[in-house]
Amino acid sequence: MHSSSSLVTPPLTPLLDDFTNNVARTRTPAAVLDALHAFAVRIAPMNVLGAARMPLQASDWRSTRLGRDAFVHSSVPEGWWVEYATMAKSQQDPGVMMARSSLMACTWTETMRMLEPIGIDRWPYELALKYGMRDALTCSVGRRWIVAFWSRQVLTGNVLTQPYRIILVAAASFAALRLEQLIDHDPFWMGKRARVTPRELAVLRLTAMGRQTDQIAEVLGVGEETVRSHLKKVQSKLGVRNRPHAVAEAIRQHLIP
Repeated sequence: MHSSSSLVTPPLTPLLDDFTNNVARTRTPAAVLDALHAFAVRIAPMNVLGAARMPLQASDWRSTRLGRDAFVHSSVPEGWWVEYATMAKSQQDPGVMMARSSLMACTWTETMRMLEPIGIDRWPYELALKYGMRDALTCSVGRRWIVAFWSRQVLTGNVLTQPYRIILVAAASFAALRLEQLIDHDPFWMGKRARVTPRELAVLRLTAMGRQTDQIAEVLGVGEETVRSHLKKVQSKLGVRNRPHAVAEAIRQHLIP
């Protein structure tokens, strides 16, 4: 069993200490990203892409605004953010959705292998390639921040070793903590979860398990019309068209497991 000291090569320890001290002294989001970038380029062929604060509801992601809740580093190729933000208004980014629900940091290459996106779902990766960004490491911090690094080469295991990945995630977490302290939060942008009642959530959970209306009614001890009423109301609250859409949206918003 390796000790904690053997996981990280000695040269990285003082670098991480210097980084945390530098970030603690920053006064702007741009300065935070600059400090993180200076750290990242010293340990791997990577640049900082940026950071964004995730809203409570996944559906509010499209309202993200540069300089308010999203910050892009100056190393990012010019024009990428404009195109990305435009596309994100009408399409979901599978990588962001995965980062939101994942406990581990994944590279874009790993995400592509796991999700195997097709058609329009490939747009974030194809857009990145257009601007010379061949890979990236996306870190979810407390499921409230996404901090990402980008690279002009594929981040294989030899390029991005596990110790380096651990250190980068730690640095991203510290940067997110500092950003949380520096930015002003707009409570309206953060959104409010749909006010779904416990009964409606129970109906949704059972629907997600494949139960029919009569089965849900029997399990909950209510009438079938009551079940239909709950489903109709929750569909309206979530802004969806049918039962499958309601279940998918509830899972996406972490209302049901």
